[in-house]
Amino acid sequence: MEPTKLDRSDSVARDWARNAIAMVEADANRSADTHLLPFPLPRSWGIDLYLKDESSHPTGSLKHRLARSLFLYALCNGWIGPRTTIVEASSGSTAVSEAYFARMLGLPFIAVMPAATSTEKISLIEFQGGKCHLVADATQVVSEARRLAADLGGHFMDQFTHAERATDWRGNNNIAESIYSQLRLERHPVPAWIVVGAGTGGTSATIGRYARYRRFPTKLCVVDPEGSAFWQAYLAGDWTVVTGKGSRIEGIGRPRVEPSFQPGVVDRMMQVPDAASLATMRAASEVLGRRLGGSTGTNLWGAFRVIGEMLAAGRNGSVVTLICDGGERYAHTYYSDDWVAGQNLDLKPYSEVVQRFLRDGSWPG
Repeated sequence: MEPTKLDRSDSVARDWARNAIAMVEADANRSADTHLLPFPLPRSWGIDLYLKDESSHPTGSLKHRLARSLFLYALCNGWIGPRTTIVEASSGSTAVSEAYFARMLGLPFIAVMPAATSTEKISLIEFQGGKCHLVADATQVVSEARRLAADLGGHFMDQFTHAERATDWRGNNNIAESIYSQLRLERHPVPAWIVVGAGTGGTSATIGRYARYRRFPTKLCVVDPEGSAFWQAYLAGDWTVVTGKGSRIEGIGRPRVEPSFQPGVVDRMMQVPDAASLATMRAASEVLGRRLGGSTGTNLWGAFRVIGEMLAAGRNGSVVTLICDGGERYAHTYYSDDWVAGQNLDLKPYSEVVQRFLRDGSWPG
């Protein structure tokens, strides 16, 4: 029987989606796994710190994994076709990575972002062929992205809802499986703690679920910047808490608890002052001889604190956290003394805490 026009259309769209999925998977196959780098601490402490370097992805951040998973999820659900405009709400890094995959598939991409997003990230999105739609109120990026996608007849990728659904937390070389595999030959192959921040909540959900699925005793600590709803909700025991504030630390912190965040897999939460994040970022950059991003500073502040507590309790083991992205994206913000002063942030007391920890492992009680 002669196919109907609808049948032909469905066939073309299905063939396009099949090819698109193959292209996205081929990108993963071409990309080597990211490194697990040891952070130099005295071996005599009996505690090893490792940094999973997600900045080595093709688009330079942890969000490359998420963007790939979101595209595969949308393609397999039939949400993206050969002429679909992709729209995302993002503070920057997810948008850079999604723009990369959109360009790979020949699709237009629009990032809806806070107007305060660093100019470096905006340039990276535009370099990948994407367009930026800036919003003055950071709390409105999601609603504006949803409106824009509807007006254009496009697809709102909605990382904050779909992050934990799009990632296969049982394995398939996700970030958690990779960490445990790379630690296999170390003196403490099963980490006592993994420390991560929460933006969408997808990474913490993947790591926490995987540790439980594989029956590892690893505990998960989620660090949260000032003004974010995750910490406030944790304190209140109420996951409907809304702060109405954007985060100064790009990539983590949200004005509400996002649907992808799974508090049931989190063993501990910790609020990190923004000045502490930036002081730690700068100190660790000097130790490693490379610039780190602000959310990596948040992660490391939490990891240092956990290690200080382990030392005080006489415990050995390993701790893992993430290098989320490189500091080159923040030359005019986090690494600018003028910008820091303009934000009324005093890094000195936190720098002193970090330097004391690096000398003798002590942490304020």
